[in-house]
Amino acid sequence: MKKSLFLLISFWLACTFIVIESIHADWAHRIVVNDGKSYIISDNLIKKNQIGSKIGKVTSYSDEEGTNWGNFSNYYPKGTEYYNIKGIDINKAIAIKVSDDSFIKADYNGEYAGALFDWKKIGWYIVGVFLLFIVFIFVKNNWKRK
Repeated sequence: MKKSLFLLISFWLACTFIVIESIHADWAHRIVVNDGKSYIISDNLIKKNQIGSKIGKVTSYSDEEGTNWGNFSNYYPKGTEYYNIKGIDINKAIAIKVSDDSFIKADYNGEYAGALFDWKKIGWYIVGVFLLFIVFIFVKNNWKRK
């Protein structure tokens, strides 16, 4: 009886760790990232005659904080284009194309500190798989004895 209870609890814990769902962040700001640089989206419109050349676009959308890389946004969908603003260095601000004639300013916020991998989440998956393996060994040994 004690072994069965131990196995049941171990299995439940292992499944709990493996089925951890992504935590959706409550971001402090709406952002875009271009070439590793983070920009906070403002409410300031930019006139079309102030728009320079295209410098990038959103390659992925994500609302999970700290798990992103590349040119992504937590607000704009994939494909949204970034432009430089005439007379303003891209280390100060860029323009985000909202529609054919509408652009919005995004202010530089520093290098993006997001990670390619969420090592914390991967660690929990490894713990979960390890616990499942232990449960499997115990169950297998119990069946062999009977």
